[in-house]
Amino acid sequence: MSKEECMEALSKHANIKPVITSTVWDELEKENKEFFEAYLKGRDQRATEIEKRQRIQKKLNTFSSTQ
Repeated sequence: MSKEECMEALSKHANIKPVITSTVWDELEKENKEFFEAYLKGRDQRATEIEKRQRIQKKLNTFSSTQ
């Protein structure tokens, strides 16, 4: 979940103002740099894998429709 997704979810489900969530998130990032670096790296890797799978699936679909 990204910072923006977290802000939206907490605003919607817990009535916490986005500015509060943003401030807390920023402070957590400052205090836990290693955690957030690993978190963001893992999230980026998952996004890359998803994009790669989607490209492969699109190619397979295109190939199947030409057969």
